[in-house]
Amino acid sequence: MLFNLLFPLADDFQLFNLFRYITFRTGGAMLTALIISFVIGPGVIRWLKSMQGSGQPIRTDGPETHLKKKGTPTMGGLMIMISVLISTILWVDVTNAYTWIVLLVTVGFGLVGFGDDFLKLTKRNTKGLSGRGKMVAMIAVSGVATAWYLHVAQSPLDTSLAVPFLKDVLIPLGFLFGPWAVFVIVGSSHSVNLTDGLDGLAIVPIMIAAASFGLIAYLSGNAVFANYLQIHHVPGTGELAVFCGALVGAGLGFLWFNAPPAMVFMGDTGSLAMGGALGTVAVITKHELVLAIIGGLFVLETVSVIVQVASFKMTGKRVFRMAPLHHHFEKKGWSEPTVVIRFWIIAVILALAGLSTLKLR
Repeated sequence: MLFNLLFPLADDFQLFNLFRYITFRTGGAMLTALIISFVIGPGVIRWLKSMQGSGQPIRTDGPETHLKKKGTPTMGGLMIMISVLISTILWVDVTNAYTWIVLLVTVGFGLVGFGDDFLKLTKRNTKGLSGRGKMVAMIAVSGVATAWYLHVAQSPLDTSLAVPFLKDVLIPLGFLFGPWAVFVIVGSSHSVNLTDGLDGLAIVPIMIAAASFGLIAYLSGNAVFANYLQIHHVPGTGELAVFCGALVGAGLGFLWFNAPPAMVFMGDTGSLAMGGALGTVAVITKHELVLAIIGGLFVLETVSVIVQVASFKMTGKRVFRMAPLHHHFEKKGWSEPTVVIRFWIIAVILALAGLSTLKLR
């Protein structure tokens, strides 16, 4: 919005020329989201505590160390969503359709997560919305977002899949692109949701992935850089760097309150929204497969659950002491900070591996 209001005045006030640069507005969005998080954080936490009483229900079959977290409020993802929405709208070019598509998924999935968290609190159990109901709602939101994307995207990139490490290679998916995009967005959301189980565990990998895709969005949207790196140029995606910057800033602000011992949990409100947003950015920038590398930690957590369930149903035996994977290491005796920091290290390594695909062609 600042771009649309102030950049036209650049001829009279040279300072406003800064708003033409995506890098400047990305930094502005990051700082704005961080400040908003710091300002509203204490108030949001107090409100959540007053509304939730004894806080998020804790799984009785989980690690014993989690029982001491009883009373910690959840739905802290509201803090992230508010910060991201305000800062993104403030600093982005509001005529860019891609940004609104990502915001649609962020808000839509956030509302689904809010409903899930709310039912968990009111019913005082850990189940919340039914799995089928949650899935239908998320498919509906991502379906609308995908249809909107296909309406504004340019051919042949709109319905094609780009392959990492191979330049100028596009796999035409045709009518299958819609289901593929929905799968990526919903799958990304669920993966982040499964990772959100320890204080600070999910938010840092989210920020790492957001920063990585902010760079990818900027490079993909710039014809010169895209040509140099031999990646597919997707006009208009540069503005998504502003959104990713806002997500990083909001994540930093949330981490201030979520650092061990957490004052607030993200809840499905935040994890579903942020995961869906990352998946949508990956689809728009044509880096869906790279998301599986950069977000490899989320993939590992998801695979651990799939393997655990499949093994128990087929053989009656469990592969891991407990799934998702971070609980397995807790059960093995690792302290919570050890699990969290080592998983952060893995997230950084995987992000670097994913970014290397931009040059290795």
